[in-house]
Amino acid sequence: MKIKDTLAILEEMAPLGYAESFDNVGLLVGDSNANLTGILVCHDALENVIDEAIAKKCNLVVCFHPILFSGLKKITGKNYVERAIIKAIKNDVAIYAVHTALDNHKNGVNKIFCDAIGIEDSKVLIPKQNYIQKLVTYTVPENAQELRNALFEAGAGNIGNYEDCSFNSQGIGTYMGNENSNPEVGSQFEFVEAQEIKIEVTFEKHLQSKILKALFSNHVYEEVAYEIYNTENEHQNIGLGRVGSLKNALSETDFLQLIREKLDCKGIRHSNFTGKTIKKVAVLGGSGSYAIKNAINSGADAYLTADLKYHQFYEAENQLLLADIGHFESERFTKNYIVDYLKEKITNFAIILSEENTNPVKYF
Repeated sequence: MKIKDTLAILEEMAPLGYAESFDNVGLLVGDSNANLTGILVCHDALENVIDEAIAKKCNLVVCFHPILFSGLKKITGKNYVERAIIKAIKNDVAIYAVHTALDNHKNGVNKIFCDAIGIEDSKVLIPKQNYIQKLVTYTVPENAQELRNALFEAGAGNIGNYEDCSFNSQGIGTYMGNENSNPEVGSQFEFVEAQEIKIEVTFEKHLQSKILKALFSNHVYEEVAYEIYNTENEHQNIGLGRVGSLKNALSETDFLQLIREKLDCKGIRHSNFTGKTIKKVAVLGGSGSYAIKNAINSGADAYLTADLKYHQFYEAENQLLLADIGHFESERFTKNYIVDYLKEKITNFAIILSEENTNPVKYF
């Protein structure tokens, strides 16, 4: 098995197209054609984690945070990023990062966060925008079912809890072929009025090349007529953060105690108590100050995230309890999820959970 075979599995788990535009995900270091010896999964691919990978004979490190985030003009070992990269390259260790590709996935970081603290029936807090595209194509009735099924197989037609969704309408298509044509209906130089089926399906933007391949491979026309549109629809299953409900309402102090225990928080910074019980909870793993208003608008009684600044606690406006539980703590079970996923998909290679704690924040 080669490293590139594992990359395909990782992209199924967290499609790179789901990542935010500012992010740096995917294979960051290494040769995808190298033979795989083992996989080490970690939170941050620091130098000590690369040492661990070498010691455990793993030549692929799958990390949550990308060790390479912004561009490097020199690699001289002067900082922790460059030292990790140099060590990985010298020892033929590949590094792959998932970050916001997994943040945005419906089963990713924030679903893991919800499950860890007992939040049920959660939905996306900030649905991803401009990610749904629409394909419109035309074919003869005899080809319609085969073509639709191929598009569905490629990932088109999934809407929320439904799959194989399409709209089909009948009409008359016209054309006339030249001397190089080979029409499915009619002959060269003949003006043809053909009965056609118009097929419309939506799909996620990152699937476009796969959808087009299915279209061209299963269409009977020599020249395939089609259009692709960008829609403004929100994607209800892809996006940042989640909001759901606890099974039982808790007082604010009991709620914070629950979070502290479940996520092993060393300390929780929070806004003023509102005096309300906590039932509906919004979460966003990592830095989530930008979503405070989204949490308020969702009707949440509490919002859990990290990296809040002093003045941002005022934004709670006594409408909800705002709690900074720590960046690492909010994402702490992500690497366990990745390990479990890979072990289910790959049964004949070592997949190891890193023993290194890469949380840079310490508490006195």
